Amino acid sequence: MIMTVVPATLNDTKDKLVLIDQTLLPNEEKFLELDQVEDIWEAIKKLRVRGAPAIGIAAAFGLYVCSLKSKATTVVDFRKEFEEIRDYLATSRPTAVNLFWALDRMTKRFEKEANKSVEEIKRALLDESEKILAEDQAMGKAIGEHGLSLLKPGMGLLTHCNAGGIATSGYGTALAPMYLGEQKGYKFKVYADETRPLLQGSRLTAYELNKAGIDVTVICDDMASLVMKEGKIDAVLVGCDRVAANGDTANKIGTSGVAILAREYDIPMYVLGPTSTIDLETPTGEEIEIELRDEDEIGNGFGRRTAPEDVKAYNPAFDVTDAKYITAIITEKGVVKPPYMENIRKLFE
Repeated sequence: MIMTVVPATLNDTKDKLVLIDQTLLPNEEKFLELDQVEDIWEAIKKLRVRGAPAIGIAAAFGLYVCSLKSKATTVVDFRKEFEEIRDYLATSRPTAVNLFWALDRMTKRFEKEANKSVEEIKRALLDESEKILAEDQAMGKAIGEHGLSLLKPGMGLLTHCNAGGIATSGYGTALAPMYLGEQKGYKFKVYADETRPLLQGSRLTAYELNKAGIDVTVICDDMASLVMKEGKIDAVLVGCDRVAANGDTANKIGTSGVAILAREYDIPMYVLGPTSTIDLETPTGEEIEIELRDEDEIGNGFGRRTAPEDVKAYNPAFDVTDAKYITAIITEKGVVKPPYMENIRKLFE
């Protein structure tokens, strides 16, 4: 394991969700212990836990610990409470498919055990949530190995937002090849986009790469074109929050601009993420719902006003990169190249 901090897990007694509050990084490492559904919803909504895989893990553990508190004595009553908790958590973030994937997986496990007692179902929910965490850790390493196969020692790599250990459960997705490369002496030079408006690149990616001893340089988002033109970037690696059936990919706002620049400078653009992030029910990026966040994150995001009080702000959290700009999609099952509509489906055969 690369990162010593797992962003979402259970406490020792397995009755509370434990999160590292990522809104406070890199200045403070504060852990939250939560078992109230409103607090868990708030933690997901306010990005105390963030990154598509980590959101899914937090949702699964959150659904379990909140269901654990139920006093229901019949499966019928317990199912009603379980579904209410699940449906409420599902409203926290609309774009990251892992949230819904994890909640759906927990629901399927409930139904599989529905002929058992309430206590037995609770134990099954614990087992399923722990499996989601363990599987994500294995996925991260596999994604990293497939990604590393496309890279060479000494490369300059650009990444946007944070798709590392604190966005998942260990290796991360986009950062996984960097960690594995560091172990093998590849000596990558990583450039981390600052990633406005919440600075996940400078606050989180730079934090964890620097902590791991990887050569990392923070740049403002609008510097990406220059460092590409200067020949400092050999490949772009980003994570993903949802991949449509045709390969269109939703990721943190600004990713599509990076992809367009990479095409202009003939730099490969790699999207890395688990197959759970691929949504075959969404035909293209046009159907992906883009979360709009509070205007204040732009105009008052750093504790002081950076725009006039009466000026409007537009704050989409994600954008969609058209599949034509993506060189390859890298999953735990392997590297997928165009045509995506055909080759993505092969992952699920």
